Amino acid sequence: MQVVVVESPAKAKTINKYLGKDFTVLASYGHVRDLPPKDGSVDPDDDFAMKWQVQGGADKRLKDIAAALKTADGLVLATDPDREGEAISWHIEEEMRRRRVLKDKPVQRVVFNEITKRAVLAAFDHPREVDAPLVQAYLARRALDYLVGFNLSPILWRKLPGSRSAGRVQSVALRLICEREAEIEVFNPEAYWSFAAHLDAKGSAFAARLTHIDGKKLQKMSVGTKARADEIMATLHAGETYSVAEIEKKQVKRHPSPPFTTSTLQQEASRKLGFSNAHTMSVAQKLYEGIAIKGETVGLITYMRTDGLQLSAEAIGQARSHIKEAYGTAYVPDEARHYKSKAKNAQEAHEAIRPTDPARTPDSIRTLLTLDQLKLYTLIWRRMLACQMASARFDQVTADISLSKTDATFRATGQTVAFDGFIKVYTEGRDDVQDDNDQALPPLEIGQVLNLQKLEAKESFTQPPPRYTEASLVKAMEELGIGRPSTYASIIQVLQDRDYVTLDKKRFVPAERGRVVTAFLVNFFEKYVGYDFTASLEEQLDDVSGGRGDWKALLSAFWQDFTTALDNTKSLTITEVIDTLDSQLGPHFFPEQEGQEVQDLRKCPGCGDGRLGLKLGRTGGFIGCSNYPECKITTELKVLDVKSHGELTAGGGDEALGNDPATGLDIFLKKGPYGWYVQLGTPEDYEDKKKPKRASLPKGKSPSDMDLAAALDLLALPRDVGEYEGEMVTAGLGRYGPFVKLGSTYASLSKDDDVLTIGLNRAVDLIVAQREKRGGANAGVEIGKHPEDEAPITRHSGRYGPYVKHGKVNATIPRDQDPETLTLEAAVALIAIQAAKKATKKKAPATKPAAKKTTAKKTTAKKTAATKTAAVKKTAEKKA
Repeated sequence: MQVVVVESPAKAKTINKYLGKDFTVLASYGHVRDLPPKDGSVDPDDDFAMKWQVQGGADKRLKDIAAALKTADGLVLATDPDREGEAISWHIEEEMRRRRVLKDKPVQRVVFNEITKRAVLAAFDHPREVDAPLVQAYLARRALDYLVGFNLSPILWRKLPGSRSAGRVQSVALRLICEREAEIEVFNPEAYWSFAAHLDAKGSAFAARLTHIDGKKLQKMSVGTKARADEIMATLHAGETYSVAEIEKKQVKRHPSPPFTTSTLQQEASRKLGFSNAHTMSVAQKLYEGIAIKGETVGLITYMRTDGLQLSAEAIGQARSHIKEAYGTAYVPDEARHYKSKAKNAQEAHEAIRPTDPARTPDSIRTLLTLDQLKLYTLIWRRMLACQMASARFDQVTADISLSKTDATFRATGQTVAFDGFIKVYTEGRDDVQDDNDQALPPLEIGQVLNLQKLEAKESFTQPPPRYTEASLVKAMEELGIGRPSTYASIIQVLQDRDYVTLDKKRFVPAERGRVVTAFLVNFFEKYVGYDFTASLEEQLDDVSGGRGDWKALLSAFWQDFTTALDNTKSLTITEVIDTLDSQLGPHFFPEQEGQEVQDLRKCPGCGDGRLGLKLGRTGGFIGCSNYPECKITTELKVLDVKSHGELTAGGGDEALGNDPATGLDIFLKKGPYGWYVQLGTPEDYEDKKKPKRASLPKGKSPSDMDLAAALDLLALPRDVGEYEGEMVTAGLGRYGPFVKLGSTYASLSKDDDVLTIGLNRAVDLIVAQREKRGGANAGVEIGKHPEDEAPITRHSGRYGPYVKHGKVNATIPRDQDPETLTLEAAVALIAIQAAKKATKKKAPATKPAAKKTTAKKTTAKKTAATKTAAVKKTAEKKA
């Protein structure tokens, strides 16, 4: 019997059916070990030794594998066919050897690109060993990420309060977003004019654009003023006859795009389906693991983490056969199309993402899939089929049109589909594409006179580069060689989770915190957030995984330079950091505006002689006066314009939102050392000068969102949400953020929940989930009512084992008693014994420890230490 380990339970179930009774298939549920999140997990002084720790629930799964191996003949590692999958296999093998269950049993590694019976059985016929270079590349990458994160993040926390963390690749992605935003901010739109003649040829209308005027070619920016545009229009109106001067006809081909890789799938799913990268990968995972078809689970697509563009000969043959059968011979090219991957590492360049069987059309399995699964499968199926279809052909016509009595030329371009080819199935989505070839021109002849319907002059403005979408950010990272396909989704998610960026209309906008972090890293760690350096490091990692590089040498070279950069920041003062950031980010926070000079925006409206600039506090950055703290003018990090500058007051940024209807006191919006809050009145409003009632703004609430109604709601917290199980569920704000509470159970709200509006159903869901997370300790299982007070006695599972609970009395269930069969009478007896013990403890008088005993212990300790010292001396003398 062989023990087979895969990553997911769904895959384990399917593969077990394929292999039969001689195999036991178990799931690892992904990674089983990782570096402990503490200093010393990677030790550069010990040849980069790495200390691994079994993760949470993975220990039980490893025990299951070890138990199965005790009676098995060997171990087969069948995790995913990529670098992460290879790493998981290596970790499992290492753990099994550490637990001494492998002994001399063979360990084999098998990989398959699709979960179909044919592919799985073929893989088991060709096993290999765990790929050492791939594992070494994983180790190097993991060590690099750890060394950067655990050494750079603490510097951020010390030198840049309020920042979260830094990462080797995520910081570079953040820099891309921030630099794009900076480009947009400094962009000055320029006006340009274009001219078109709307013409008619025997009842068929079409448009022609002006290409030459006064004998000169008209470029896009040739005409930038209305005066010049009016001159040209006057010249054109002076003309009389529009006639066809020249006609060019040609046939052009458009070839299909290659099949999907991970990044192109993410981009296209974003453009066409509106999916986030994370959602795309989640849906693709389900399609890869498969669905039940006629009683058998079948994987619908090949492995979805790949750089490769190649397709197997069998897949190409199946696609060509289906194309011929479904669309006809004309749609099958004479030769099969082969695509080459640019990826250097041949071992990672797996087959492209494709359907496991092209004959399995989306319509044939429509009822078996969810809507999103159907959408993504259709996209993958169409793209793969199209890449093996004939090119599309277009008849393109270009006509030059002259205008008599002027030296002006217009050009009309149009095209018609001569043969649709692959576009019958699929056309690639494109961002911001304008194409003036889409019109169909009527039949034209040289010398033919055309009727003018109208002349048009259109003013347009140059546009700034667009903000990144998920699709365009992935494309940019891929082009720069930053990161790898399997990491893009997690990188983007981390940036959002840490509040470094936000999504606005599906485009990334850097938060002020993100801009400050990027400015810090660019100024003090420029090399390590450099695009070329990061791409070069990825290439070196690829060399390691391809067996062309030494991973320890890579780490050593990196660490030597990185430690020098770290040492250079130790002497940095907060003042130096503030001055540097203020200088770089000043144009962003204090932009030039018409009628307002930069120095005017910098001038403090409170004290009159101070200068506004970037400041750093315990909770992060803010804008404050150079005379701070004497001058209390402060505001959140935001772009100041004339209006917002004028709203700053000498009251330290305090803003009166209105009066409390119940007390008549003013409600203020204020900022303290720990962030923004609302306050009811001032100490002077209270007879005993007590601290006024305050409420912090919840995470996600901006000061600009606060008005009187919102402030009143915050000050009214905690609020009643509704009754559940006979008790009131409340919502409030605590030291760890917003929460809901039922009895003694507290549950934190997610970032999508609002403490002011959360309803009963959602609150109960969170509370129940929290109870389940604690193993049901709060909920318990009711055994019965206590005979004395009819209060429930419940059974629970706690840290130290099972116990019963009655009111405030908890009694441990003996080890020889099965908790599941514990009777009410036995529970009452246990409660009584525990209650009696508690009563005895309360009555017992408190006693102080005897001083003599303590002295004796100290004396004994001294004597022992002296004896040990004497013994060491004697030993040393003997050796001498």
